This record gives sequence, structure tokens and C-alpha cells, in this order.
Amino acid sequence: MNANIERLNQVLTYVKNTFIGKNEIIDLLGISLIARENVFLYGPPGTAKSAIVRMLASCIAEGKNFEYLLTRFTEPNEIFGPFDIRKLKEGELKTNTEGMMPEASMVFLDEIFNANSAILNSLLMALNEKIFRRGKETKNLPALMFVGASNVLPEEEALNALFDRFLVRVNCDYVAPELLQQVLLAGRQLEQGADLLKPEITADVVKELQQHCRSIDLQPVYEVYVNTIFSLRNAGISISDRRAVKMQHLIAASALMCDRSAAVLSDLWVLKHIWDTEEQIEILEGIINGIIDKDDDPKAHPQARFNKVPDPEEIMKDVQLLQAEWETGELKFEKQNIIKDKLRYLQTRADWIKSAEQKQFIQTEIEALWQKMLQTI
Repeated sequence: MNANIERLNQVLTYVKNTFIGKNEIIDLLGISLIARENVFLYGPPGTAKSAIVRMLASCIAEGKNFEYLLTRFTEPNEIFGPFDIRKLKEGELKTNTEGMMPEASMVFLDEIFNANSAILNSLLMALNEKIFRRGKETKNLPALMFVGASNVLPEEEALNALFDRFLVRVNCDYVAPELLQQVLLAGRQLEQGADLLKPEITADVVKELQQHCRSIDLQPVYEVYVNTIFSLRNAGISISDRRAVKMQHLIAASALMCDRSAAVLSDLWVLKHIWDTEEQIEILEGIINGIIDKDDDPKAHPQARFNKVPDPEEIMKDVQLLQAEWETGELKFEKQNIIKDKLRYLQTRADWIKSAEQKQFIQTEIEALWQKMLQTI
């Protein structure tokens, strides 16, 4: 398996070198690809969501790619293909899927939450079970992975089921100012078509990796994983039993990407990306970072080692904002819990501050706010 993993890592490195500052997004796409789980990219226009997926798809040789921008008026024929006219004349309803989603190895659906009721049910089955069903037709889909993207999160109840089909959620934002010059240079090279040395991986090799992913030993992390699920649920993050089962594939994929046959504690870093709301992003980071920081395995995934160094001034500012929010008056129970979850996250972040004096000062302020909260209850 070493050669196959190396090949995939070469592809991911190539994409990272093209899209500067997007390493986390690209690594998560690689993890999801060999876990055969769907990814949702969330962020404003112009953050290279489509371009990254398009380039990754172009590196899969002998694969068919399908990309579509959904609108409120998108019809099933545009996604799944039209009915075959010849068969229709014979009284048989059969879809001509040539060049459409049911034949694609990589599927990218932009503005996914524009999906209307006409295509929703078929889309849900395709995403969840990798099966296309239309009338009497049933077809297993060859899709290695589905990627959806949007600059908004779902608000309608009917779209929550669609959002739930994307196990991994990635927040895509503009690159840091210090990387902007590199982004401009890489963008120019991309426009000039400088991709003659583009590495490739075949769909069959990806399928082999997906199969091998299921054989990774997760026993070393099971106890911590189960306790983590309980902790996340207690923090207000909804994790169904079905999602808990699927999340194991992500942990296994992280281990496989590092060419290991067994998972280690740091592989739980992928759980930072199972949020439902923007508020949960910080809560997840606080809980998961507290777990993976205990692991010093030399073969840990690089993303597990990357924790943003906290800015003491920013943390103090956030603590003051929470304090002001708490003192505004009577708060609903749900709002109180959100404030407490954010404060727990800040408390965890404060532990990483290098200056002992600054750390002590901020921790004292946090403790004072906890006391104020206890007195309010």
C-alpha cells in the first residue's frame, strides 16, 4: 500500500502547491476521498472552493467528473440525464446517463442548497447509499466522493436532511494576509497552464485505498472515541449513531494517509470538522484539541499538530464580549449554554498561552466570569 499512499500524497501536495494556504481543506478532501465520505465546503465566493475540487478531480486518471451549479429551477434531467427517447417509444422509462452524475467518479455540486423537491429525494439516496433510483431503475453509483459547496447554511427543514449527508464540513475563508503574495504568484502560474508535471492517481487505486481503509485497526482509540462522542453530545453537538459509525472511517483514513495500520489518538483531529453551525466550530476545536494534544506520535497526521497559537489579546477581548453578553439581562437557556461552551473553549485556548503572566491574568478573568454565572443560576 505504500506506493498508493505516496501517489495520493503527491497529488494532494501538487494541489496544495497550486492553492496556497488551503492545506487543511485539501487534506480533508484527501481524507474523505479514501474514507468514501461526502464533503461540504462552506465559505464566501472567491475562496477557490470550485477550483480546488476541479483540480483534484483532474488528477484522477481514467475517471469521469461531473460538476454542476444548482439553481432553484434545476431539473432532474440536468443532473441524472434525460429519458432515453428510443426506449420511451418502446414504452420503457430508461434514463440516458451518459456524461451525467450516475456515471461520474467525482461529483461536485455547487450551491447545493438550491436543490428543489423535484431532485431532492434522488439526491439524498445518491449521497447516502451511492445508489441512483428513478422509477423502476436502480443503479449503483461509481462515485468515489461527493462534494457540495455553498456560501450559506441551510435554513429550511427539508434541506437539513441534505446537509446531514455531508459528514465532513469545511470552513473555507480567504487566505491570511502574509500569504497573499504567494497566492497571486500561484494564481498566475495556474492561468498560464503550468501543469505539465501534474501527478495522477487512477480511480482503481483510490478504490483499493478505500477498501484498505476499512481494515485499519481502531481498537487503540475506541475508548477515547466513545468518550469523545459523549462529551460532544453533552456540549450540545448532535451526533446520531449513524454519523458516529461513519466518523470511524475518517479516523481510519487519517491513519492510512500516514501509512499506519492502526489509529492513534491524534487521528481524532478530523472530528473538528463535523459541525452543524458556525458556533460549534470553536467548541469542537476546544474539545478535540484537548484530546489530541496528549498524543506525541511521530507519525501523527500533520494537521493534528497544527493548532493556531492563541493571541492573548484576542482571547481577553472574547472573554469581555461574553461577559457583556451575559450581563445584558435574562437569557434563554439555549443562549446561556452557547456562552458557556464558548467560555470553555476560551479556557482551553488560554492554556496554550506561552506567557505565564498573561495566562494567569486571563484565567483569573475567566474564573471570575464562571463565578458570576454560578451566582446567576
